[in-house]
Amino acid sequence: MIEITNLHKYYGERKAVGPLSFSIEAGEIVGLLGLNGAGKTTTLRILACDLLPSSGTVRVDGLDVVDHPHEVRGRIGYLPDVPPLYGEMTVREYLLFAARLRGLTAEEAERRVPEVEESTQVSAVRDDVISSLSHGFRQRVGIAQAIVHRPRLLVLDEPITGLDPVQIVEMRELLRSLRGDHTILLSSHILSEISETCDRILVIRDGQIAASGTETELSAKLVERMQVELTARISDLPDGYRDPPGTDRVRALVTDVPGVLSVESLPAGEPGPGIASFVVESDRDVRQALCEALVKGGAGILGLRRRERELESVFLRLIGSEEKESPKLARPARARPKPPAESPAVEGGEDA
Repeated sequence: MIEITNLHKYYGERKAVGPLSFSIEAGEIVGLLGLNGAGKTTTLRILACDLLPSSGTVRVDGLDVVDHPHEVRGRIGYLPDVPPLYGEMTVREYLLFAARLRGLTAEEAERRVPEVEESTQVSAVRDDVISSLSHGFRQRVGIAQAIVHRPRLLVLDEPITGLDPVQIVEMRELLRSLRGDHTILLSSHILSEISETCDRILVIRDGQIAASGTETELSAKLVERMQVELTARISDLPDGYRDPPGTDRVRALVTDVPGVLSVESLPAGEPGPGIASFVVESDRDVRQALCEALVKGGAGILGLRRRERELESVFLRLIGSEEKESPKLARPARARPKPPAESPAVEGGEDA
């Protein structure tokens, strides 16, 4: 679906991206993860035909973004970091306008817009003026305009920025609901959201791919040990016995699992008899083995999750383990024309 080979983008003498190469298969949800200024937005804008590359090739669905920009735009839905909305329009008016810009006839737009409103859950505000909407609803309208023409590829730049926790969960569910109908590439600097939403992660540092893979694959490459938090209950304790026997039995079951290096007690995650909580450190992924051992040992599993701090350490090692390059580097020969001064309003976005 996407093929990027040796892509470079320069602003004057400053390198923003490159050398950058990666590919994305149809139907994937892929996260582009990196710090602010790493080159995420520039990469997405080139994919969306909003910027031209300085050198290298970018193909979407087999089409070169420089040689066939109009055809590529027809296959892409783009949500910049600042949604390209017109505050004086109602949601319905704006989506009809966006549909017509994307080449739908008036009749096609009238049929398509209600479908998009329903799938993005903005039907309740379809007659509201956009300037009156909350930030969460504006993000939803931004996604609605990006999918109104049924694009094969959906490019989303920081779609959860500024959302509250409830809105983040809702946005995550919305993106998952679009799986299958669209290939999705989204950027973020928030590791937890990338890992919760995406099939695969591309870590970008200084305009280059520092690592790629699933969350588990990246952790396996870079973290020698895994930590999980576990809460379990022993339900067959004699009357009058409470936490100590339950804690001891759960600890014994966990300690016997191959690969477990240490078991550290935590305050019980829930009230009640026989409940014990631990941090389990291991030299491999033992989550499935822990579950099997606890169930066979008569323990009920109340909670099992990977520690977030471990995931953060993976990210920090990927984006901060090497000294940053100088921004002034030898520039490859220009292979592409200069980008146009202006871009269409719906396709636009701020660069970072």
